[in-house]
Amino acid sequence: MLESATIRTCYERAKQQLLDQRVPQGHWVGELSTSALSTATAVSALALATRHTSEEVDPADRLLITRGVAYLLDHQNKDGGWGDTELSHSNIATTMLCVAALTLTGDADRHPSVLGPAREYIKRQGGIPGLRRRYGKDKTFAVPILTNYALAGLVPWREVAPLPFELAVLPQKFYKFVKLPVVSYAIPALVAIGQAKFYHTPPWNPITRVIRGLTQGKSLKVLERMQPESGGYLEAVPLTSFVVMSLASIGHAEDQVTQEGLRFIRDSVRPDGSWPIDTNLATWNTTLSLNALAAAGDDVGEHDILDWLLSCQFREVHPFTGADPGGWGWTDLPGSVPDADDTPGALLALAAFDESPNLKPGQQANLREAAALGVEWLLNLQNSDGGWPTFCKGWGTQPFDRSGADLTAHAIRALHRWHAIQPNPRMPAAIERGFAYLARQQQPSGAWLPLWFGNQDQEGEDNPIYGTAKVLLAYAETGNGAKPAATKAWQYLIAQQNPDGGFGGGDSVALRRNSAELSGIEETALALECLAVCPDFAEEDSVYEEVIDRAARFLCRQVETNSHGETSPIGFYFSKLWYYETLYPQVFTVAALGRLARRLEEAERSKQESVYAESKF
Repeated sequence: MLESATIRTCYERAKQQLLDQRVPQGHWVGELSTSALSTATAVSALALATRHTSEEVDPADRLLITRGVAYLLDHQNKDGGWGDTELSHSNIATTMLCVAALTLTGDADRHPSVLGPAREYIKRQGGIPGLRRRYGKDKTFAVPILTNYALAGLVPWREVAPLPFELAVLPQKFYKFVKLPVVSYAIPALVAIGQAKFYHTPPWNPITRVIRGLTQGKSLKVLERMQPESGGYLEAVPLTSFVVMSLASIGHAEDQVTQEGLRFIRDSVRPDGSWPIDTNLATWNTTLSLNALAAAGDDVGEHDILDWLLSCQFREVHPFTGADPGGWGWTDLPGSVPDADDTPGALLALAAFDESPNLKPGQQANLREAAALGVEWLLNLQNSDGGWPTFCKGWGTQPFDRSGADLTAHAIRALHRWHAIQPNPRMPAAIERGFAYLARQQQPSGAWLPLWFGNQDQEGEDNPIYGTAKVLLAYAETGNGAKPAATKAWQYLIAQQNPDGGFGGGDSVALRRNSAELSGIEETALALECLAVCPDFAEEDSVYEEVIDRAARFLCRQVETNSHGETSPIGFYFSKLWYYETLYPQVFTVAALGRLARRLEEAERSKQESVYAESKF
């Protein structure tokens, strides 16, 4: 086994580099990948807004369009398509959005050498039927793409499915009962795109025409109520752009919602003329970082950001989802929405702060009050199947509204931790139901599949390494690591180790590194962190020790060569919409090496104490 001193040295080096990534306020912000998809939708929105305004077009908007087009032209893949990030494989969704944007700006005709291969790529992927196959019954993304295509004149409006925007005028508590064809976080798109379809091709049914006509104004008020101060729905350029382009096309280019959306788009552009998928993941990155440090035994109270984290908690009913107070979202910006991944992350970070001797007077009382509210929020979100969804309880008709194994495991960890600090009679039953859900979700191989993370080189674009590692952490931290389901998962995990000692990754990672190393930093770190807390039975198994040693050597090698910051598209933002985050590999590396160093050092101390005790006799 690699010496604990070597692992500790690599941990300290990675830790310092992570600490150096903090902003002056003390927390982490990170940087999300630039996105061809976001850039394309932003260009389309700006192009349609300038086309339909009665006011003089701002030259700055024309410059934004020109620079966005230049970015798209420079980032086409060799196969003719575009991927969501510059590290992503081409996909039909982003390619269609890029073609639509270049058509709306007139650049399709000016660049036939670009558009010809793009259209051929779309044809090879099956065209519109291929797009629909990619998303199945979920219309959250397929309908907006086809709307953009129709607005560019590339497809007749009959190909765009009507969306029942009139249902948005119902109280939010009824949304889950009316079986909306989009996910819970896409209500703004439902309204704006639904109205665009209604405007361009009114339904033949006179009753439907009347109902939708009568609810146009009221549903637009829903858009106003949901729009945050920043102007960006969910702080997301694609969602905001779909709203802007749809409203602009039906005579609402100068409405407040449209103008606020345009302001957000203008404010979000990057120096190279591109747009990111979202503004930032500041809260998520900060809790990930704090929990990584705490896993190594570090005192997170040394970092004066507790008050900032507490300020990120939602203390009022959320206008977007109608969520009760108590949860946390992914960012401290106004477009954030409380969810069941960021809330457990924040609760675990608060538990780490609770142990710190460096708390200021009154801080422990404040954090415990916030934690109690967060625990209650999390308990109330649990679905009837025992799992946790992302945003809203009881939706479940669309893939990204269902319960998720990764979310459920995270919730279990947070509830278990806080039950030891502030017992709540509801927690044990909720945890038990959560584990029952996880047992039903386990794959025959022993793996679990996450909801919000994937691997573009994996068949089905799933990421079983991520999902399995996150679930096994929940089993291990609750003392259930030797249960049959967990044992099967441990065995699955160790069987996935690559020849280079790491995990995950794929051909695209090896190609980018120009080496034979296939493994990804993120998946290797996740697997190693998980293996570092495997039950005692693994300590007696030389196979486990060998797997851990090889993974530790792989990760230490990356730190020693300063390669542990190499990113891969691992996250999903919307359905099958890829992103990467520059902090992920760094944070995951710190968590893995910190946990392993702590375990090895504790084992060494225990051994020394045992030898000393024996020597006394």
